[in-house]
Amino acid sequence: MKKVYSLLLMLAVATTAMAQQTEDINGGTALQAESPTAATALAGTEQAVEPVATQSVEPTPNEARRQRGFSTDNCFVPKGQWVFGGTASYSVHRNDDYKFLIIDNINSEGYTLKVSPMIAIAPCKNMTVGVRFGYGRSMLAVDSGSLSFGEGDTGVNINVDYYHQIKHNYTGTLFWRPYIPLGRSNRFAIFAEVQLNVSGGQSKLVAANGEVAGIPDYRGSYSESLGASIALQPGIVAFITNNTALELSIGVFGIGYDRTTQLRNQVEEGTMESTDINFNINLLSIGFGFAFYL
Repeated sequence: MKKVYSLLLMLAVATTAMAQQTEDINGGTALQAESPTAATALAGTEQAVEPVATQSVEPTPNEARRQRGFSTDNCFVPKGQWVFGGTASYSVHRNDDYKFLIIDNINSEGYTLKVSPMIAIAPCKNMTVGVRFGYGRSMLAVDSGSLSFGEGDTGVNINVDYYHQIKHNYTGTLFWRPYIPLGRSNRFAIFAEVQLNVSGGQSKLVAANGEVAGIPDYRGSYSESLGASIALQPGIVAFITNNTALELSIGVFGIGYDRTTQLRNQVEEGTMESTDINFNINLLSIGFGFAFYL
């Protein structure tokens, strides 16, 4: 009886082992059957995420200006702001028996007055357009003066006994001025002002012309002038308070035309026309003044 139980136990163990082996074989076959599909799916995923080659894009004009620093996000002059300012100067001189180099016995007096108010508005950020008016008046009166070259009989002497001149001129300017802030500060900026100028003036001159029969003879002339020009005047502006700024500018380029008509002794007439183009630093056009940004 014990042998029968032992035989049945051995058969049960063998049957269980064969069933386990069959299950393992079926599971391996299933994995092998699924592996091509998984590999294919993975390959498809890798193909989908391949990087796309980047193409270089040319910067737009506004982006190029920003890269060069001609445009900035800093607001130096806000849109709609009004700007008032101008320059003024006055000088006077007087000489009594003064000597300057080779000019002796100078007796003269005179003055020079210049005023130039300005008003502008900012149509957009960091840009202003406006008008400027200029007026100048000068007077020079030379009572005597002598200029000598050489000595003795070979010398040349030039004497001025009477020379009086008075003149005044006026200028109207329409200008456009863009600002470029320096760094991230809103206190300093540079600008390049483009100007369209129209000018005019009058001059009166009276001078001694020797003597005729012991009586002093004088000559006089009256002149009128008109002109127009286009100029470029860069500069720098610095705020000393929240609304007050100092401005310094200098002319570097200009195209101008002038016409002068002269009448001498109420008889003779003459005209002079001139056209000039310059591209250099004009020290005579240095401007210095105050501006109020309100």
